[in-house]
Amino acid sequence: ALRANLAQAAGHTVPVRGPIARRMVLACRPYAEQGLFVTAMAAVAGSVAQELIAFFERPGIRRAYVNNGGDIALHLAPGEAFDIGLVVDPNRLPQGADGQFRIDAASGVRGIATSGWRGRSLSLGIVDSVTVLAASAAQADAAATLIANAVVASDPRIVRAPANTLRDDSDLGELLATVQVPTLPRSTVEQALAAGAAFARHEIAAGRVRAACLCLQGEVRMLDAPGAPGADNAHAARAAPPGRGVGAWPHGSARANCSGPEPGAAAGFHRSPSALPGPILETAPPTLSCAAKLAGA
Repeated sequence: ALRANLAQAAGHTVPVRGPIARRMVLACRPYAEQGLFVTAMAAVAGSVAQELIAFFERPGIRRAYVNNGGDIALHLAPGEAFDIGLVVDPNRLPQGADGQFRIDAASGVRGIATSGWRGRSLSLGIVDSVTVLAASAAQADAAATLIANAVVASDPRIVRAPANTLRDDSDLGELLATVQVPTLPRSTVEQALAAGAAFARHEIAAGRVRAACLCLQGEVRMLDAPGAPGADNAHAARAAPPGRGVGAWPHGSARANCSGPEPGAAAGFHRSPSALPGPILETAPPTLSCAAKLAGA
């Protein structure tokens, strides 16, 4: 049932059991109601992360995060915050992040997710990456998937293949998933990003997304909720050279009572002096050792 196209299901839902499965369906249902192809699997990683983060929501734990392959659920007690590093090329991670932004407890953001054709999951779009901030990890996961699918372009050199020929268990079935994207003309990149940005704006207006950052071949589009600092900063910003996708890593330990940055900045993507426009803070960027600490290494 979780692999069924919700757009064709009665009432845009399927019978499921368990809180994780129900959360998956609820996160994806708004897109099915728009007539878009979507299965509940679009929110599986974020839903699992959201389930696990609930175990940290107890007295004595000021902040924590669960990173499920790039879909991140956050716990922030009042007054706490996380600095998030945005990395265009994970191979350069020890050299520092391409951008950073802050999420504080008052922002309401509790989920971060990244999707794109370069990631570990199949995508219908051509975007290198879409990073989404939302109220929950499940919502962020579903939104990132659908926004990434909306970044499309017509170019005969783009290699696509039926998803079920790439992975036997793909929930995309015979839909064409992106396999390879060549260097595209600037105009094509701009048109593709414009399509994704339009969809992201729709999701922000609907309240399902707080902010989104779209990256394709060195070009970036950033969108934020109306009234936020740097809101709808959807200009043709040039990022660092395209690598193997964008990832987001919280800066700091998930241990209880760990010290953190002073709160005050709202979550969102703002202009900064770094290669990737984003809310860069006066803190050191996250490193691989930071991620290892979360894993208990």
